[in-house]
Amino acid sequence: MNVSLFITCLSDVFYPGVGKDVVEVLERLGCKIDFPASQICCGQPAYNSGYHRETKEVAKNMIRAFEHSEYVVTPSGSCASMLLEYPHLFKDEPEWKEKAEKLAAKTYEFTQFIVDVLKVEDVGAKFPVKATYHTSCHMTRLLGVKDAPLTLLKNVQGLEFTDLPNKENCCGFGGTFSVKMVPISEQMVNEKISHIESTEAEVLVGADCGCLMNIGGRINRQGKPIKVMHIAEILNKQAN
Repeated sequence: MNVSLFITCLSDVFYPGVGKDVVEVLERLGCKIDFPASQICCGQPAYNSGYHRETKEVAKNMIRAFEHSEYVVTPSGSCASMLLEYPHLFKDEPEWKEKAEKLAAKTYEFTQFIVDVLKVEDVGAKFPVKATYHTSCHMTRLLGVKDAPLTLLKNVQGLEFTDLPNKENCCGFGGTFSVKMVPISEQMVNEKISHIESTEAEVLVGADCGCLMNIGGRINRQGKPIKVMHIAEILNKQAN
């Protein structure tokens, strides 16, 4: 099975190891990975800020970059959901709308692809740690992916999983929301951290680097002994 990696801006700049873990896990599961070098940002920051004309130019570049891909997989539920928004963005341009629909139909978040397409629920990972999981808003509410990451985590050998209280609550990141609404965002992430602490988890796991950067940054500022990891890092623990 041929898979094109859409790495996303945050993974590329701040968490490059996540991309490496995604590639290694998928290769162990029999996938052949390629990386279209012309890919850029998905356009979500511009789109959420109301710059739809500028977002179209970004989207056209992404459509061209992955035009010949069999599957497009990304370690971000948020960015995957943006690619699924492209057909709505081009609703008045039939030629580009059709191309956007083709891209949306073959785009998957990392854990969604493993469970729903590869039909794998246990990747053979081993990581003896007490962990909980943060469900990001875009991944659950826009992309509709809720069970796949939990299924994979609960099959990690040695991992003691504890459900996160009020897991449906936003962490306060929301992309541009955390920049525009700083006081509210700060209160939301503080509340999220208090819920994480109540689980006594050693590791907070997530599937969106934006949320992990927001929560992890606040945890570091507060000096809490909680490690933050992307789920790809957990699932690749077999080989480490």
